[in-house]
Amino acid sequence: MNKSKIILIMLVAALIVAFFAFDLGQYFTLEYLKSQRELLAGFYEEARITAIVSFFLIYVAVTALSLPGAAIMTLASGVIFGVLEGSVIVSFASTIGATLAFLVSRFILRDAVQQKFANKLKAVNEGMEKEGAFYLFTLRLIPAFPFFMINLLMGITRIKVSQYFIVSQLGMLPGTVVYVNAGSQLASLDSLSGILSPAMIFSFVLLGLFPLIAKKSIALYTELHKSRKILNNYTKPKTFDYNLLVIGAGSGGLVTSYIAAAVNAKVALVEKNKMGGDCLNTGCVPSKALIRSAKMLSYASRANDFGFKSTTVDFNFSGVMQRVHNVIKKVEPHDSVERYSSLGVEVIQGEAMIRSPYEVEVNGKVLTTKNIVIATGARPFVPDLPGLEETGYLTSDTVWELKERPKRFLVLGGGPIGCELAQAFQRLGSEVTLVQRASRIMLREDEEIAGMIQTRFRGEGINLLLNYSAKKCVIENGQKYLVCDVVDIENKETTKEVKVPFDQLILALGRKANVTGFGLEELGVTIKKSGVIQANEFLQTNYPNIYACGDVAGPYQFTHTAAHQAWYAAVNALFSPFKRFKVDYSVIPWATYTDPEVARVGLNELEAKEQGIAYEVTEYGIDDLDRAIADSEDYGVVKVLTVPGKDKILGVTIVGSHAGDLIAEYVMAMKHGLGLNKILGTIHIYPTMAEANKFAAGNWKKAHKPEKLLQWVKRFHQWRRG
Repeated sequence: MNKSKIILIMLVAALIVAFFAFDLGQYFTLEYLKSQRELLAGFYEEARITAIVSFFLIYVAVTALSLPGAAIMTLASGVIFGVLEGSVIVSFASTIGATLAFLVSRFILRDAVQQKFANKLKAVNEGMEKEGAFYLFTLRLIPAFPFFMINLLMGITRIKVSQYFIVSQLGMLPGTVVYVNAGSQLASLDSLSGILSPAMIFSFVLLGLFPLIAKKSIALYTELHKSRKILNNYTKPKTFDYNLLVIGAGSGGLVTSYIAAAVNAKVALVEKNKMGGDCLNTGCVPSKALIRSAKMLSYASRANDFGFKSTTVDFNFSGVMQRVHNVIKKVEPHDSVERYSSLGVEVIQGEAMIRSPYEVEVNGKVLTTKNIVIATGARPFVPDLPGLEETGYLTSDTVWELKERPKRFLVLGGGPIGCELAQAFQRLGSEVTLVQRASRIMLREDEEIAGMIQTRFRGEGINLLLNYSAKKCVIENGQKYLVCDVVDIENKETTKEVKVPFDQLILALGRKANVTGFGLEELGVTIKKSGVIQANEFLQTNYPNIYACGDVAGPYQFTHTAAHQAWYAAVNALFSPFKRFKVDYSVIPWATYTDPEVARVGLNELEAKEQGIAYEVTEYGIDDLDRAIADSEDYGVVKVLTVPGKDKILGVTIVGSHAGDLIAEYVMAMKHGLGLNKILGTIHIYPTMAEANKFAAGNWKKAHKPEKLLQWVKRFHQWRRG
């Protein structure tokens, strides 16, 4: 701490000590004020300027030093100067005093506090930048909040001094007038309770609610104004064919239309391809069917692990792929036209074209609707890679049409889709090479988590080419090659060029939102730089009656997230402005269905470090779990991040058999604010994989056991033994 700060602290401390040492508080009581009422009034009549200046300076000093007595002085101003003049004097004196206290706090504390608690104050600073004046104004209006605390706390924020002064002046003015007026009626007051009565405090609270109501009203007016401005360009039908029209029958569209029908709204669901979207037809369902078949083969290759000398499985690739299509057909009725029609949804097969915020053309017919929900999903991203069209390629949409097993199967991309398909095809007998530009696969997961999967992949024979950057595709002497630059990560330079041979290449480089070809461009619906539709916290686009959900809206591209968003899109579209809800992304789980599976909810270490969030790590190795050992699946870990010193869960990553199922307990715990102590106190059936969750909680408890208390307990037991 520098010298000037020390001097200022000593000066402030000396003035406060002097106030109490000389018992100056006796002059700031209601009894003293009433006894000196006539004398004070007389002094003002004789020397007005002296009285005003003296009073003003004393008031500034009292408020700047946060001494008791400001309330009495405010009453005194009513006694001496009257309501109008007293209110003006106190208003400026209190604001100047408060600002001085604010500046002292800022000078002494702000830098140290901001530096020490930078991570925790990040959100506070962002909030103060956006709403600082509003928060301060609200606090000033409600006397339940001590003014000296407001001065102290606001001093450590980044609110501007000028803004602080002006807002404080305005915020304290109503209360000042009430107190000064009370002072003018001093003869009828017996105690401060006459001013700070429950009724008066309630009045102040109502006064404090005024800016909240004003803010909501302004926000509503602004929203309605913007709505009118953008919708005034279109003719609004007097009546509508539908309350809601949904474009896209994937997970988001199906759930949206289902909810709308459930609340008796008239809803149309338009789909140009297959019901169920890519989840049913090209994504979740077929991939998990293929992974399951591949896992059966992996068990055969692990015969010794289960006590068998050897085993073989006779199969053909086309039979496995036929099973995939059979699974799709078996699940199809869940998402069928017949089912949704029976639920009250009008399903229309055809291509939608949005003509206006109220009109959608389908099969040459214009349908009118009160609201529109866009749930058009996403498609595999295809890079601009020279030679790609000549060599041909597969995506997660087209791989299911394969009839013959590729001998050399090249996967470009090390994300969830690439990893799942790489392992499945390796187990089905292909020679799989996975090319990844980064230094590891599964970039969203912690490094050691990805390392566990890499170890398993290499053990199964997958050729992992990391730090390989795809450059082009070529065909030489009838052989297809992916030409890659091998990158030295440390020096950030290309070391050599390598040709990777393949028979089939699958692109697994992410997915691109479907935002073109159905009228969004012509309408001017805002699209983010990331390629998804820009939607607010209520899932509205820049058109207030057009909503978006699912992959086309982001920020997550999961089937379960699309269904989650669909509820908000449907309810907000149908019941706004009377009732609407902000979409909740606080607890979003997901899983990558490799073997072992990787499941996560909340933060991992990578994200916690990026966001500057303090955490503790607790781990439990699944190699220690009885059921995992019995099943020969004893490989993996439960990794839990918690608030330092507390059992509050920040995030969980599980690697292991059935990790996608095991994570559900933590999802529920985080959603409902349950900590590790609650999980530890819950009975888990023995022997199950779910016991891993309890043992992880137990490890946290061991690390936080009360050592001193246990020493006393030890002595207690010794005493009982005599």
